Amino acid sequence: MTSKLRLDVLTLSAAAAPASSPLPLLYGTRARSGLTGADEEMTRQIRYGQPYSLLPYTAQDDYDRTREEREQPAVVLENEVLTATFLPGHGGRLWSLVHRPSGRELLHRNPMLQPANLALRDAWLAGGVEWNLGATGHWPLTCAPLHAVRLELPDGTPVLRMTEFERMRRLVVQLDAWLPAGSPVLRVAVSIHNPGEEETPVYWWSNIAVPEAADIRVVAPAEQAYHFDYGSRLGLVDFPELGGVDRSYPDRADSAADYFFEIPAGRRRWIAALDGSGRGLVQVSTDRLRGRKLFHWGTGSGGRRWQEWLSGPSARYLEIQAGLARTQLEHLPMPGRATWSWVEAYGLLEADPDAVHGSWPAAVEAVGAAVDRLVPPSSLEPLSDATAGEVLMRGSGWGALEGLPFGELGPEQRPWAELRETGRLPVCDPPAAPITGPQWRALLEAHPADWHARYHLGLVRHADGDPEGARAAWEESLTLARTPWVLRCLAESSRLTGTGHRSDLLLEAHRRAPTVWQLTVETLRALLADSRAGEALDLVDRLAPEQRALGRIQLLEAEAALAHGELDRVGELLARGMEIANLREGEDSLDALWFAYHELREARGGEVTPEVAARARREHPLPAHYDFRMRG
Repeated sequence: MTSKLRLDVLTLSAAAAPASSPLPLLYGTRARSGLTGADEEMTRQIRYGQPYSLLPYTAQDDYDRTREEREQPAVVLENEVLTATFLPGHGGRLWSLVHRPSGRELLHRNPMLQPANLALRDAWLAGGVEWNLGATGHWPLTCAPLHAVRLELPDGTPVLRMTEFERMRRLVVQLDAWLPAGSPVLRVAVSIHNPGEEETPVYWWSNIAVPEAADIRVVAPAEQAYHFDYGSRLGLVDFPELGGVDRSYPDRADSAADYFFEIPAGRRRWIAALDGSGRGLVQVSTDRLRGRKLFHWGTGSGGRRWQEWLSGPSARYLEIQAGLARTQLEHLPMPGRATWSWVEAYGLLEADPDAVHGSWPAAVEAVGAAVDRLVPPSSLEPLSDATAGEVLMRGSGWGALEGLPFGELGPEQRPWAELRETGRLPVCDPPAAPITGPQWRALLEAHPADWHARYHLGLVRHADGDPEGARAAWEESLTLARTPWVLRCLAESSRLTGTGHRSDLLLEAHRRAPTVWQLTVETLRALLADSRAGEALDLVDRLAPEQRALGRIQLLEAEAALAHGELDRVGELLARGMEIANLREGEDSLDALWFAYHELREARGGEVTPEVAARARREHPLPAHYDFRMRG
């Protein structure tokens, strides 16, 4: 059998694709401040490059948890040893990697496609190998299409090339995947190109989901790791023993955690997840991909709930990951006009099980030797002499707008193409999709005043870290027309800078756009933050039934009722059951509401003392369907 590439269609239990919010993302990565425990290089790179905002993106937060059988276009690479299935429509994700002789699936192949709120733009999917470019977090295109074309090497080996323009960092990403005839590993060559003149902060991590079980051991060539438990400290610890537990077996930990392996210079860069027989997935790369990480959800009730939420029952997984920096809190400076590239390989590794599950030094030595046999260092050569072929799938038109050699202009890009050609941006309501970049700011700065152009001028100024200039543009826009979009931007700017009257601005914006549920959510949050719970409840009571039925709005209603002393209303909402489709990873809203409600009930109008709180928690444990706690 020779290497083949074919188009396929997967039928999966899937929710509808997430729709985008009309509200631009003015906040940044929300990286933790005050983080301690990092060394000098790491501290410098943690402080460097955190984006001021996530513009030009809007959230992908409009989805539910109603699933049905849906067809998903896929591209399959196959040889005698492996079958690799990619989903170009979902960030180019490697969805499945099957070892053909044994029939073994090497990745966590999620039985469903269910968005959940874990990415920078909200929507994210669990499973497979996810490519992450941009800033700390799951990248903006994780639930967006990439351009996919077929190439061919001189010997006839087909290559899947996926490309897109990442708009926040203004970088071009290219992934080339191929399976030479007889190869036991899938090769993926990644390149990142900075087409601009200015230095750009760069972040990359390949996130690899693999099945989790009691006998799975994660091995990497390191004796230490930086432990991060979602608090405010990175701690360099000896690995794998920590607190009397061997952390290389994720099934033995009760809480979610990250371990960033401190791989010494001169060692090959690899990571593997191997079962009791010493077999499992390995990922190895050339040296530019420096970092390796283990992530697990933990065995606590919250971790189990997250696993079920993301993949359904009985579909446990962990992640082994590989990145440009040593941790995911860092960004690296990339010069203008530069291109960075590396090659990754994925396949089934087999090593002596007694060594794999023996002492840590024995495991590292045995797995390292097996890696060298499976993937000799000289075999990780970049692609050369590939010839272009047919277009398989199309991504966005943003690269074409920027003059890059892929894609075609679509409806979102046409207003901006008209601005470039005529000097005038067409006025539209809702506004045109946001854009950032120096050439677009220059055109908007020179644009005759109208509310729409000044709205976008405020966005590009804000993206450049100029909140005062952004506010000036938005205030000028309001003198030309009072639109909900500008009112909301002024309100969000007030929240981020701690100035102004956010609630009143959002109330007016909501009156002007009452059907935008995201605006309802922001208005309710602002009223609660300003201790105006009664007004929040009045607003909820006026909502259309379809908005009031949304889980996120029910949660805010319950929080407002709690603050307003309407405990019966809270109890009714909790008993009825709230399902918040876009519950954020690490969010404690549900458990906080549950315990606060029962503590107040237990206090019977009196003070909530530590004794009262303890009794309430003991007599009213958190139900499993509300338990998303990431600490055991």
